[in-house]
Amino acid sequence: MLDFATTAFVSVLFLVDPPGTVPAFIALTSRFGPDKRRRTALVASLATTAILAGFAAVGNLLFQVLGLTLPAFQIAGGLVLFVVALDMIRARRSTQEDPDDLAEGAATEDVAVAPLAIPMLAGPAALSTVTVLMAQAGDPGRVAVVFLAIGLTGVVCYLTLRLAEPIQRRLGKTGVHVLDRVLGLVLAGIAVQFVLDGLKAAGLIPPVPKG
Repeated sequence: MLDFATTAFVSVLFLVDPPGTVPAFIALTSRFGPDKRRRTALVASLATTAILAGFAAVGNLLFQVLGLTLPAFQIAGGLVLFVVALDMIRARRSTQEDPDDLAEGAATEDVAVAPLAIPMLAGPAALSTVTVLMAQAGDPGRVAVVFLAIGLTGVVCYLTLRLAEPIQRRLGKTGVHVLDRVLGLVLAGIAVQFVLDGLKAAGLIPPVPKG
């Protein structure tokens, strides 16, 4: 049981990779005030936990009933992330709009669920991993361990994203503007890799031969 618990927590935490999302969190929430930034961190963490728990509960059944495949999630997640990356590269930010547009954007814009929670935190690899862990859990005790690992990962996500705030304050507006464009390029590359991985997994393109 201890080995399974360790494997479940480490695999879920490492695949969710909260520290790897910190740069994107800083860029995506740079236009928000402190209160909305904290709320975004909380909602993103809760959404990540809920998404992973939901897939753990019904993932295998969902794939079977709807005929969905993991490559489809990889490709869709990459496309969503690529759209966000393009906006960052082109600096299409609400802070460049008039006050009326800013007020409307503040009421409707929310990056907590997409793209932060999914596909960046609860990405295809993490979703497939919790599904596999549930398939391997042969008793209620191990099932509870999987859900506990997901819950602890959600806590780590929230604490990690909350620590991003002092980093953003130190960068300043000019630093954030520069970081937006740099991170946009990085996120675009990640998005393309998501799509390529999905196409490879679907057998639509051949794997790169190892030299």
